Amino acid sequence: MNPRRRASPPRRALRAIDPVTEFLQTEAGGGFALFAGSVVALLWVNIFGVAGYESVWHTQLDIGIGSLSIDEDLGHWINDGLMTLFFFLISLEIKREIVHGDLRHPRQAALPIIAAAGGVILPVIIFLALTAGTDATGGWGIPMATDAAFAIAALAILGERVGVGAKLFLVTIAVVDDVAAILVIAIAYTSDLSLPWLAAAIGLLGVVVAMQRLGFERIFPYVVVGVAVWICTLESGVHATIAGVALAFLTPARPVGGRNVIEDLEEKIHPWTSFLVLPLFALANAGVVLGGDALSKGDGAQIAIGVALALIVGKLVGISGATALALRLKLGVLPKGVDLRSVFGIAALGGIGFTVSLFIASLSFDEPLLVDSAKIGILAGSVVSAAVGVAILAPGGRHPSRK
Repeated sequence: MNPRRRASPPRRALRAIDPVTEFLQTEAGGGFALFAGSVVALLWVNIFGVAGYESVWHTQLDIGIGSLSIDEDLGHWINDGLMTLFFFLISLEIKREIVHGDLRHPRQAALPIIAAAGGVILPVIIFLALTAGTDATGGWGIPMATDAAFAIAALAILGERVGVGAKLFLVTIAVVDDVAAILVIAIAYTSDLSLPWLAAAIGLLGVVVAMQRLGFERIFPYVVVGVAVWICTLESGVHATIAGVALAFLTPARPVGGRNVIEDLEEKIHPWTSFLVLPLFALANAGVVLGGDALSKGDGAQIAIGVALALIVGKLVGISGATALALRLKLGVLPKGVDLRSVFGIAALGGIGFTVSLFIASLSFDEPLLVDSAKIGILAGSVVSAAVGVAILAPGGRHPSRK
């Protein structure tokens, strides 16, 4: 046997690592696709004008038959329809982390949960402080979330300078952020609640549970009931994407028929959300006229500055400060290979709040100029946060954990 030849990793270790590696690679590729969609949207609006852009996304699309049809514009079909698949996926990831991942271990879960809480609370405080006394305070939820796809794409630029532990710490923080964002969307952005439709949605979720108890294993019946849940949720006044969240949390975490349902669904859905849903969402929502009237009218400037500073300062100080406090109080431990410099870099990258921030911005304001102001703040805050995070993490050679 050649003594220089390295022993192969145990098969069990490979099975444990491969899903994580595949997840990070898909997220990184999806981040670049998301970036491409955003750039196209910005070029479209700023070179060819906003009129053509808006006319495309305001095109009415009627799906259904007669009185059973749903009539929405193309932008709403993406935000309320396709994005349900995105929220279904991230909720599957949340459930997997809670049942099988790091979040099932209290000591391992404590630190990213505390860090994420700091990165949620401080940005909200900063935004409210900068917009106090204006109608802009309704956008307080905009700077809460971290865009995992964009953040991991930023880490991908650094290659092997960043350890695996840092990437997983960032993903776990993003997962906890997603929980907070989902709760905000479900509670704060629900209007004109229709109890009969809500009762119908809940009843159909009960049907899903009954199907599981009766041993239904084929996916098609669940898809049919799932679409019905989405329709009832849409009509109830609760944001339609919450249907995806509810269905994900009802998905079995244990093997069914010899297959791991959550991992199978993630494997099938992840490429579609990363390379179709999110780029289309960016294309439909990131188009904003840079230097237009959005910052000069009403509360536009305050919204943009509030969102940008909440993302840049709030996430950096909130995540790193909460992490340092938790470590000092011995409430958790850093992942292996993660030092304080990595924590600051991860905290800065947490300010990339692109996808969910844009989503909440569209729910926060009815006035288009205010939405555009929020978009400018999101773009500025995300770009600066990415630059700061990369600058912090870039020094140094190959990370020991990547050898």
